[in-house]
Amino acid sequence: MTKKISPDSSLNATSAGVSRRGFLKLAGVSGIAGAAGALAGAAKAADPNAVADGTPEQIHLTWGEDPTSEVVISWASQAAAIQPRVTVTSDHGHSKTVHAVQRTYTDGLSGVVVFSYHARVHDLKPDATYRYEVTADNSSALGNPFSASFKTAPRGRKPFRFTSYGDLATPNTNWVLSSPQSRFAVEAVERFQPLFHLLNGDLCYANLNPMHQTEVWRDFANNVQTSSANRPWMPCPGNHELEFYNGEQGLDSYRTRYTLPENGTRFPGRWYAFQVSSVLFISLDADDIVYQDAAAFVAGPAPLVPAPSTGNAPIEPGTSLYVRGYSDGEQTRWLEKTLRRAADSHDIDWIVVQMHQDALTSSKTGNGSDKALREAWLPLFERYGVDLVLCGHDHDYERSYPVCGCFRHMGTDVKTGERVDTLTPRPVRHAQVGANTFDMTRGTIHLILGGGGTSAPLDVYGIDSGTGNPQAKVFTKPNRPTPGATEGTFVRAPADAVEDAVWSAQRDTGTGYGIAVFDVDPGEHGGRTTITMNYYHAPGADHTPTGNYELFETVTLTKRRR
Repeated sequence: MTKKISPDSSLNATSAGVSRRGFLKLAGVSGIAGAAGALAGAAKAADPNAVADGTPEQIHLTWGEDPTSEVVISWASQAAAIQPRVTVTSDHGHSKTVHAVQRTYTDGLSGVVVFSYHARVHDLKPDATYRYEVTADNSSALGNPFSASFKTAPRGRKPFRFTSYGDLATPNTNWVLSSPQSRFAVEAVERFQPLFHLLNGDLCYANLNPMHQTEVWRDFANNVQTSSANRPWMPCPGNHELEFYNGEQGLDSYRTRYTLPENGTRFPGRWYAFQVSSVLFISLDADDIVYQDAAAFVAGPAPLVPAPSTGNAPIEPGTSLYVRGYSDGEQTRWLEKTLRRAADSHDIDWIVVQMHQDALTSSKTGNGSDKALREAWLPLFERYGVDLVLCGHDHDYERSYPVCGCFRHMGTDVKTGERVDTLTPRPVRHAQVGANTFDMTRGTIHLILGGGGTSAPLDVYGIDSGTGNPQAKVFTKPNRPTPGATEGTFVRAPADAVEDAVWSAQRDTGTGYGIAVFDVDPGEHGGRTTITMNYYHAPGADHTPTGNYELFETVTLTKRRR
């Protein structure tokens, strides 16, 4: 019998391709943002006694440094808040008030100033439920403040649930790649009631709507608030979090809105790790590594013209935010150090990695697998026993076999037909010890979970007519600057090789939308521990948005507990 999860009420084009169309369509509309600013200024001038609106919105939680005892409550307001604060109350009625820290940035294209607030709540009890209220002295809801509740992580080896998907977008269809399905996707997280949710990059696609980036972020965060105000949503940056004139790597929008665990490097907020029960979660910024370029890109034919108030120069066609190598290896060194520490820990049984771009994907109409990830990070995953890698980027669902090591020279150059080395991951078939049950001491399973809610037609998967194997596109070389052009102008090339995807175990050909639900059972001392994944998809959502999520497959990962 098909299991259905019903709502409580009631074209997959490549990211790079849509980026080009999005910037072609939207370049040169800076007058809209300027007009909006002028209207706001006129309204204030008409009523000089009006108090700026500091009403909290876009409320979301993230874990602090220790998920058993610290949570960060974050939000935004349309103007600077006066005395922004949170009051947190325990089940026993003990309350404390925490004043928030303000962060701001000015969007480099529209000139809009964004105000965000972050209240770090310390000294919480593990596995406990807390009620909280968010307010400010100039909130229009001062007498009836926003309230919600959250639960801290358990201490020690205890069972828990988490969920994951990437590529969410917003339900406001005025924006490129947005879809009403993103509302249902957020509701799905709440129906499964996880302890927390992993959001695997490409949060809202604001950089495809360059003169409306702050509006897209606002729509996204207010939609997500339905769930993120009740449980931490832990993101990683994707290529569409990179925005022109918005700070280093274009990540000011992302980093202003999120307070994430510290990584102890020169690059805070890009990557981090946290532990819940016996599982270590590692979140990475793959834009620092990947060969492909699918971030902010001006397709032309006209330059992208920022609002005059920004003082920023027009951005010429062909210009791209291609940030590969920005950390100069610091992220990879941090990753190895973190993995080595985890491998030596008797308190960690499982390692789950979250990143946006894919090392293993066979989508024919998606972006493609990236050899740079296979070169830099897959050997570390193998050496230190990473169990799961959760990605997005291609808007579909795909699961690999456990993989370990690689085959050499199995790829084919798409232009010359010559053999090339794509470092094809080697499937470990004997790791399967039962019906969809895998011994995870043998390798790493990669999951593509790019079906959050973004608007895109269903991905098409390629099959080689000779071998019968799925086909995968692969990027094998870095993006190249445009010869003779100004600095920052790139040739945006598609994947340059193909390979037999011998590592591909399961693909959803019915719909691109879904959610992965993971239940962790730490097991008993001396016994085995398991992670059971149930993947639910939303049939028909590629054509008509739906809240009906049906069980697609169940996979059990098992290993001996430390």
